[in-house]
Amino acid sequence: MRRVLVLFALCAPAVAAALPVAPEVFCSRYPMSPACTGVRVACSYCHTSPPARNVFGASVETMLAPGAPRPLSELDYRNGLPAALTAVEMLDADGDGVTNLVEIQKGTLPGDKKSFPNDIPCAGGANPAYDVCKYDPKYVFKKVLLDFCGAQPTWDELQQFLLATDKAAVIDGALDNCLKSEFWRGKNGQLWELAHKKIRPVGSLKRGEDSGSFGIFDYYTDYAMFTYTQIDNRDAREVLTAQYFVRRDVNPTRYTQVQSFAGENCAQNRRAGLLTTNWNLGYNVMFTALPRNAASQAYRSFLGLDIAKQEGLYPITSEPRDYDGKGVTQDLCKQCHQTLDPLSYPWKNYNGLTASPFGTYVPNRLQQYFANEAPNITMTPEAGYILGQPVSDLIQWARVAADSDPFAINTVMDYWKLAMGRAPLPEENAQFVTLWKDFKGPMNYGVERMLHALVKTEAYGAP
Repeated sequence: MRRVLVLFALCAPAVAAALPVAPEVFCSRYPMSPACTGVRVACSYCHTSPPARNVFGASVETMLAPGAPRPLSELDYRNGLPAALTAVEMLDADGDGVTNLVEIQKGTLPGDKKSFPNDIPCAGGANPAYDVCKYDPKYVFKKVLLDFCGAQPTWDELQQFLLATDKAAVIDGALDNCLKSEFWRGKNGQLWELAHKKIRPVGSLKRGEDSGSFGIFDYYTDYAMFTYTQIDNRDAREVLTAQYFVRRDVNPTRYTQVQSFAGENCAQNRRAGLLTTNWNLGYNVMFTALPRNAASQAYRSFLGLDIAKQEGLYPITSEPRDYDGKGVTQDLCKQCHQTLDPLSYPWKNYNGLTASPFGTYVPNRLQQYFANEAPNITMTPEAGYILGQPVSDLIQWARVAADSDPFAINTVMDYWKLAMGRAPLPEENAQFVTLWKDFKGPMNYGVERMLHALVKTEAYGAP
């Protein structure tokens, strides 16, 4: 069984292309489906590579307004899709022995034979060491120390734990200690490991400590900022919204908020956390007029939405305008660029490596450096869209992203994978949903509060 949680969007076909109303219609039909919990899903729910359909998408298409002339209008498509979905509910499109409806309800993929619900009762049998299939405090105590401190408990520690009357309090205390350890917070510790895919370090381009052969920027500043926002129950959204920098001191490791930092050039009123560091702008904007790569990398890293995989598509009907003349209005490009281009506009004035000083906000950057690249390039607006919401600039872009369900889901997913070594199984989906909703709600975006709840779940604590 594929061990994935269905968090993708549905883009069912009309004839040659998907329509943007599909996620809305699907979730109106199945509001309790895990696929409708917090995010739009990718076209991969019904497609292999659009417009090609997977077996589930093909079965839906055969039932979609049969006899109506193709291509369907958006109204005909919207009106016909609920009936088409209903018509295939009792079928088993992928032949895995589970009906499409059950897969939709359980959070597995009805178009993937390797993805199906696992409702087999736990059959671990007797075990002298652990209470198999149930939450086992002894197992959790040992696992917490290993996952968050990097070491097994000593024999004495384990004996003291076994004699404790309030084992939950001992586990909480052990976790608190681990979350202050060098293993968790220090250079190359667990939080630094978690930051890798967001920062994407390149050793040859590193300057300062551990400098490379062609040092440009010191991305350890980025690691310090990421770590600072994840510890001591700070608001984790500041990874995207901070207008400060963070200094790292060593022996022991300490992180301190500062308003300026040597080598970081972005003006304070134009900063948006890790999005506007010298490294991020230099590496992801580079010499580009319209920084699509910077926008899509941030969308993927912090919201878990990969446009290249048809995830997180919120098409703006008037887009793409193709201000930089890249040919993105073609049919094969348009489907993604209706989302990607307006997602990228708020980045347009952030300078990567075009001119010194790097990593700065340059009003009229396109007029100053790229006026001759395309006839309409200077008409590129700074206002854009993210998750279907209009934003005036990158500061507002970051705010909308940080407050969104996808940000909470992706943040909790990062820590879930770190602790479990995998994404949630379908049968663990309810626990995961509760965790990310509480992270966004009563936990007030405090990572350490969320981790205390995570280690109390059956998913974490049942051997």
